[in-house]
Amino acid sequence: MRALLAFAPVLMVLTSVACGASLVRLPSGPGFTTQDGAGALQQATGPCLAIRTLTAEVAVSGSADGHRVRARLTAGVSPPASARLEAVAPFGQPVFIFVATGTDATLLLPRDNRVLEHGRPDEVLDALTGVPLGAADLHDTLTGCASEPASGPLHARAFGDLWRVVAAGHDGELYLHRADANAPWRLVAVIVRGSSGRPWRADYSAFQDNLPRAIRLTSVASPASGAFDLQLSLSQVEVNVPLAADAFRVKIPAGAGPITLEELRRSGPLASKADAR
Repeated sequence: MRALLAFAPVLMVLTSVACGASLVRLPSGPGFTTQDGAGALQQATGPCLAIRTLTAEVAVSGSADGHRVRARLTAGVSPPASARLEAVAPFGQPVFIFVATGTDATLLLPRDNRVLEHGRPDEVLDALTGVPLGAADLHDTLTGCASEPASGPLHARAFGDLWRVVAAGHDGELYLHRADANAPWRLVAVIVRGSSGRPWRADYSAFQDNLPRAIRLTSVASPASGAFDLQLSLSQVEVNVPLAADAFRVKIPAGAGPITLEELRRSGPLASKADAR
């Protein structure tokens, strides 16, 4: 399987930055209750819910925790919650290998021969990259999709003819938009509260074959010390390519020492390589 994440150290620069493009202005206020939310959501998510696997090359730019980030990466995920991230250096061993299935994640640092086992995926990725995405979040984010809501009544609000906002339980809201009254609905933004206590937002644009090629991830109401604003540009997208179960496992070498989440936050590959610049 192709590598999922490549934060090449040479492209990491420590400097305050703000992304130039403005976020799409989402509708706010009570709106009015509508009965067409289920149909709109089904139309918007039908194509992406059919995706079993996705791999892609991704260009990343923006900021995380006040540091400027530019990177080239590849990505691959499988539902409902499996992911593999492998940070490829310009030469030699990978900087890290991250695998996750469900709520269980393993992170291997081959160059340091250290490993973190059985961590929560969102906590490990937060410590590693500053973005608290779980394995299921990675799948939904990269496919521009949303998991099907739990059984029960679906609550949706209408804002004119062009916007629908669907409540995703206590986890956030799904924002559906269409170009005009006769155009199909698309999922263009998601606000996720999740279990980390740090809500975040994903915006989708530049659709091709019903999949977004541009994704923007931003923290919502986060303190400046933990804020992030990252723009992802996807290319070489492949869907429904078989991925073996071994893609979501990592072989831990003999003698690998443990690393804790706190150590990772202080001196993980992203932070330490950037600071060494």
